[in-house]
Amino acid sequence: MTSSDPSAPVLTVTGGPPPPDAPPGVLAACDGSDGSLWALDRAMTEAELFALPLYVLAVVNPSPAGYPPGMADLVRESVEQLVESTADGLRRSVAAVQQARPRPYAGEPQLHVVLGNVIEVLLAATADQHTLVVGTRGNGGFSRLLLGSVSTAAVHHAGCPVLVVPPPPAA
Repeated sequence: MTSSDPSAPVLTVTGGPPPPDAPPGVLAACDGSDGSLWALDRAMTEAELFALPLYVLAVVNPSPAGYPPGMADLVRESVEQLVESTADGLRRSVAAVQQARPRPYAGEPQLHVVLGNVIEVLLAATADQHTLVVGTRGNGGFSRLLLGSVSTAAVHHAGCPVLVVPPPPAA
């Protein structure tokens, strides 16, 4: 599935971004939360500092428990709408971070929306990458936790170094 807007960054829905033949780069996990936006900003900085490609990944898990037999065909249209909505949110997230930066990111981030389990997809995507950049917490529910489940899994199991970006100091 590719964006119909020719001015939009490249968007792919695949089994696991970036493609195996893509050069190593900085991989940013983005779910639209404040934490992921701070991480995306830092990922842009890292990509510029090391002159590496920037891959921005959003994962859609429409049915964490799986579908009963025959149900997948019935929900296909809803899943496609969810993917398109996530892709739109990812484009907006990148644009918002770009706008807030004192100097816009000079590269062209490659945006990827992938179906699957968030942790499994993210960990698989870290193979052969330079760095994974994540926020301390995403859109999960437990605000009292220091690290969310995704950032904790990444720190312990990623196939590359992980940079966990804390929130900015309170003003």
